[in-house]
Amino acid sequence: MRHCETTTLGVLLRHEGLDLSEPMMFGLGSGLSFVYWDSKAMPVPFLGGRVRPFDLTRNLTTRLGLTLRVEETTSPAKAWRNVATSLDAGRPVGLQLDCYHLEYFRSKIHFGGHVVAAHGYDEHDVHLIDTDQQGGRVRTSRAGLALARAERGPMTARNRSFTIEMPETAAPWRDRIVPAIRDCAEAFLAAPITNLGHRGIGKAAKLVPKWRLPAEDRRQVALLMERAGTGGALFRNLYRDFLGECLETVDRPEIRTAHELYAEAAARWTEVAALIEQGRLDGAGAVLGDLARMEETAMRALRRM
Repeated sequence: MRHCETTTLGVLLRHEGLDLSEPMMFGLGSGLSFVYWDSKAMPVPFLGGRVRPFDLTRNLTTRLGLTLRVEETTSPAKAWRNVATSLDAGRPVGLQLDCYHLEYFRSKIHFGGHVVAAHGYDEHDVHLIDTDQQGGRVRTSRAGLALARAERGPMTARNRSFTIEMPETAAPWRDRIVPAIRDCAEAFLAAPITNLGHRGIGKAAKLVPKWRLPAEDRRQVALLMERAGTGGALFRNLYRDFLGECLETVDRPEIRTAHELYAEAAARWTEVAALIEQGRLDGAGAVLGDLARMEETAMRALRRM
């Protein structure tokens, strides 16, 4: 799959007999959002397109009535026991960690919100499932994994591991589509600060033209928007496809309207990334202004359901 948290959710859910597409998992987890963040401590401004790490997992499991068991600890020994115990019992485990320390990772950057699924181990390595971009079925050393899980900094967790179990009375996932859409729209429209939601996109429209970034930093921003596990177009491709799948089950005019708008928005977000990389920041700002209005219209339609 394309996004790390939905890749991991797919492994854990399929083990429980629930096979959902990646867009459906993303949508049922109310995963779409937007954040614009910039500070002196950051090397480049950050444009994010989803909810905070692990919120998607919490949202999806709560909405479907699944049992989510989460372990966190500051003890490296206990952190490993939490994982090994489940693996020894034949149950895959989700891990939140900093990808910088994973030997197979192609881009050596610190990101504490990365999520992988562990499905086995041997004396030296842990066997993982990561995104297609990172190799899919991969392995990393137990020492490297311990460093990745214990790393501190933005978006990190304290050796977080988690498993999912399917109770006998889990909610039929098709019945949870409309609540998932409505909750996502409400959060997007009622974001508490101007850096988030459609207001955040509008704020980015004003600030991006003021950037004074070298070409290398602009390429980094564009890369993060298009290829850093976002599924392209800052997660808008995934949400567009989710809405398209929803129409096969819930054919509502609000969803049709939003699906059309997000099909256009996805293409425009890819355009924004290209304009930023090319240094055409005024043009990127203009498109972002259009996107703020477009996504607000789509979410207002979805909130009415």
